[in-house]
Amino acid sequence: MPRRSDATEPLPIDAVLPELLAALESHTSAVLVAEPGAGKTTRVPLALLDAPWRGDGRILVLEPRRLAARAAARRMAETLGEAVGDTVGFRVRMETRVSPRTRIEVVTEGVFTRLILDDPELRGVACVLFDEFHERSLDGDLGLALALEVQGALRDDLRLVPMSATIDAAAVARLLGDAPVVESKGRSFPVETRYLGRRAEERIEPQVTRAIRKALAEETGSILAFLPGQGEILRVAEQLTGQLPEQLPGQLAGQMAGQLPADCVVAPLYGALDARAQDAAIRPAPAGTRKIVLATSIAQTSLTIEGVRVVVDSGLARVPRYEPQTGLTRLETVRVSRAAADQRRGRAGRTEPGVCYRLWDEAQTQALAAADRPEILEADLSGLALDLALWGTSDPTSLAFPDLPPMAAWAEAVTLLKALHAFDGGGRITDHGRTLARLPLAPRLAHMLVDAEGRGLGALAADVAVILTEPGLGGSDPDLRERVRRLRRDGGRRAKDARALAARWHRLARPRASAKTDDAPERCGEVLALAYPERVAQARGQRGRFRLANGRGAEIAEEQALAGETFLAIAEIQGRAASGRILLAAPLTPGEIEALFADDIIEEDEVRLEANGTVRARRVRRLAALELASRPVASPDPEAIRMALVAEVRRRGIDRLPWTKDQLRLRARAEFVRKAGGAALPDLSDAGLADSLDDWLGPFLFGKTAIAAIDESCLGDALATLLPHALAAEVDRQAPSHFTAPTGSRVPIDYGAEAGPTISIRVQELFGLVKHPSVADGRIPLTLELLSPAHRPIQITRDLPGFWKGSWADVKGDMKGRYPKHPWPDDPAGAEATRRAKPRGT
Repeated sequence: MPRRSDATEPLPIDAVLPELLAALESHTSAVLVAEPGAGKTTRVPLALLDAPWRGDGRILVLEPRRLAARAAARRMAETLGEAVGDTVGFRVRMETRVSPRTRIEVVTEGVFTRLILDDPELRGVACVLFDEFHERSLDGDLGLALALEVQGALRDDLRLVPMSATIDAAAVARLLGDAPVVESKGRSFPVETRYLGRRAEERIEPQVTRAIRKALAEETGSILAFLPGQGEILRVAEQLTGQLPEQLPGQLAGQMAGQLPADCVVAPLYGALDARAQDAAIRPAPAGTRKIVLATSIAQTSLTIEGVRVVVDSGLARVPRYEPQTGLTRLETVRVSRAAADQRRGRAGRTEPGVCYRLWDEAQTQALAAADRPEILEADLSGLALDLALWGTSDPTSLAFPDLPPMAAWAEAVTLLKALHAFDGGGRITDHGRTLARLPLAPRLAHMLVDAEGRGLGALAADVAVILTEPGLGGSDPDLRERVRRLRRDGGRRAKDARALAARWHRLARPRASAKTDDAPERCGEVLALAYPERVAQARGQRGRFRLANGRGAEIAEEQALAGETFLAIAEIQGRAASGRILLAAPLTPGEIEALFADDIIEEDEVRLEANGTVRARRVRRLAALELASRPVASPDPEAIRMALVAEVRRRGIDRLPWTKDQLRLRARAEFVRKAGGAALPDLSDAGLADSLDDWLGPFLFGKTAIAAIDESCLGDALATLLPHALAAEVDRQAPSHFTAPTGSRVPIDYGAEAGPTISIRVQELFGLVKHPSVADGRIPLTLELLSPAHRPIQITRDLPGFWKGSWADVKGDMKGRYPKHPWPDDPAGAEATRRAKPRGT
């Protein structure tokens, strides 16, 4: 075994390494809980080199990020006094440093997924360490689930060790078959927390800038500031240095008067930086200087940046959120969880006592979510579904996932894979799906690459795929064509590595050698549309505004050249509203759309009503929500006209139809009988008629070409079909339209009154009645609004005999004084009904 450097300082993890080695002698799995600063990432793999069970097998160390993988490999190689690629190497996307001598490989979780899918036996691998497992990435969860299945079915000698500072050790141990848990205390120095509050009305960048200046004045040592994304980092760097970050190399020296002290160096750290700039950011500050590292969550775990004893935490992170209804994964700026905030705070106490400035109030800490949600609960699962299908299962519950994927999201993923022809109708992987699975890309992009290859666009598609998956490549122009051109011109190391990666993907997508493909950037839109057909967009008439094929709106700044295009294929869009912001796109021609989507374009007659209610008919060529072309139709389909009229009636509302008073009364009477349970009648309310509009009104609209043609006669005929003679007679019997008073007067009954069926009648016309009038076969009494001779209300009653015997005496006394010419008998039940005043002289 290689000799370890004697200069290696003791770390807390050293105390539990014997326990971990013993656990792995008697068990094939163990869970290691080690607090930040314990040294688990670099010390555990080295300690396992001497384990007897390892033989000559390799140890794989999984890291969630490329930066952490490179840093861990470099640190272990330094410990051994070797170069990276000897005993210790790493394998990440676009960079591999291993050799036949390598026995410890640090790999990203995505790389491990490809390794295990390509070689399910993991031949030559003795142990897999899942570092920072608490981050619960989708690749990390999948990697552990597949490794557990390999261990149980093929490799009972394979060792598995999830490692983390904040892992739920008991739950993970159960997942690993009650594996032993080994715990180590970290080397954490005390960290003082200072809360600075947050001004909601102000952007976060100036607040972080002020906090950094405050920390520089109050504390010593280097500073690690957490911001949500690249844009915020570059703006803070500019505010600190007074210089545009894009004009400077990987590190920004703050040397302008009134800006930063001359001994300060500003170092951005985010995913789109090339490897050298990232590695430079985490190296110790040069002697006599202080480093200000402006980082995203990339620096939250796995890394120790030497010299940092001050953390400035904005409390924000930018995370992906998948929207199944749009098929888009958008980036959303959110508040960090308490666990993430604690991890960030802990960066200040890795090497000495430190200070953490938090840009929120202390009381708000408890309102933060306890921990980040596992990615499997939030992400697009199409890649997971394709990987499992390649593995040989279509049922995610058959594997030991820490959290099962949501079934709704799983079903959405299966639907997408069927649309991409990766799955057949029964959900089984197809030959095309196997081809897609060979490519280390999301299914949409893999499909784009393979389909583009068949169209002679494979090389261009590979360049597009690498730009879409590697942030920052080709610059930030929203025009994808320009990014492709810049990528191809760029002589930097990252661009060269990206081009080499694209070339490998291109080779993988080709089933056999083919002629030279067309790689002209002008055809970027055609390539993009293969991956995102629902994001083909059409101009809406106003410069910069577009409608997507999925119906969603989108816009781009008017000054951009793309704003004047008729059609776009959109790669990236931001925002949740009906009109998102286009971040990356390329133009499409009508001919390209016709060629790409010939099977999806439909041609149909469309009938619409003008504002005046008359019919206009067109023959339309349509791709989903996009109208590609149209022309007038002289003799439109009568059925289409009928449907358009029905739709317009529904839009305007049933109450806007020209009902007569008698028709409205008939509907109200029928509704009364139906609700009273007197007969099985159709629902003639506005809502009921709207629900069955096509059935009762539709047949009477043939031959009509305008809303105005729906008159009272048409409505009467339609009502007659709902209430044929027998039902209409039953309505008349149970809910007569009028009440016949003892005087012979026919008084209309209001069946829509709030108090129930109601009549308004002068009280003298009811003299002689000893029984209260009713409807519905006597089940429901009429509400009587009794009127004076001047037709003013004097009493409301549903018990006329009771009224005669009770309050009539008071009413009579009052009315007799006001209307002395009218009869006011003492016994109205025995008096004769009348419509007249008393004869003269009486």
